[in-house]
Amino acid sequence: MSELPPLREVIRKHGLSASKALGQNFLFDQQLLARIAKVPGDLADAEVFEVGPGPGGLTRALLAAGASVTAVERDRRCIPALEELGEFHPGKLRVIEGDALQIDAPSLFAGKPHVVANLPYNVGTALLVGWLSAAWEPWWASLTLMFQKEVAERIVAAPGTEAYGRLAVLAQWRSTPRIAMNVHRSAFTPPPKVMSAVVHIVPAEAPEGVRLPVLEGLTGAAFGQRRKMLRQSLKGVSGALDAMERLGIESSRRAETVSVAEFVALARELS
Repeated sequence: MSELPPLREVIRKHGLSASKALGQNFLFDQQLLARIAKVPGDLADAEVFEVGPGPGGLTRALLAAGASVTAVERDRRCIPALEELGEFHPGKLRVIEGDALQIDAPSLFAGKPHVVANLPYNVGTALLVGWLSAAWEPWWASLTLMFQKEVAERIVAAPGTEAYGRLAVLAQWRSTPRIAMNVHRSAFTPPPKVMSAVVHIVPAEAPEGVRLPVLEGLTGAAFGQRRKMLRQSLKGVSGALDAMERLGIESSRRAETVSVAEFVALARELS
């Protein structure tokens, strides 16, 4: 091929359509896709891990930015289109047919890849939690991920807001997330019922002396009964009330008022 055919033509050629069961929504706007590919920074000669490339819209933008892409696609209908894209970029695209929830992603890379993906809505949060819960330092250099806007707001939420909860603490206690851009529902085919947003996450040093299972247990109890005071929601967590008293955290507060730093300090006491 001397040049790539338009993505819509590729989709027609292979008889592709977005699968609701797989949470697919295709993006065709190459300018928008190029903007997403720029969020992690300069990708020239960088390794990128992409989940759910579908017919390859974002993959095209990543390859055009100079990245070497490893793409995991569960929908075998899309594999021929991706293989054609690989022929246009020899040696730059590796396509793996499989379920990203089951694949050992770190084993695919010698270094730390940037993860860039328009995640399927039905598995996006589960993938993110898995990547954030892995051993630290993480296997990835950064995460640039498309979510439903509501989920994106939960990831970056500040204490005292309605969106603040377990996901915010998990994302923020040892990494820095930000919303890089909002994406209107009309940009997708078919248009989803909700707006979307691209979240960019870079890792930070994990606070010393904190065990993740302890932090997860704390936040699970606290936000599981978020309307109750901490003295009620955390009474089942051994040592939590005494630790709060030592740290000067009032037991009459509710979970949404407790900062990430305070949750970390409390988890350190209990670790």
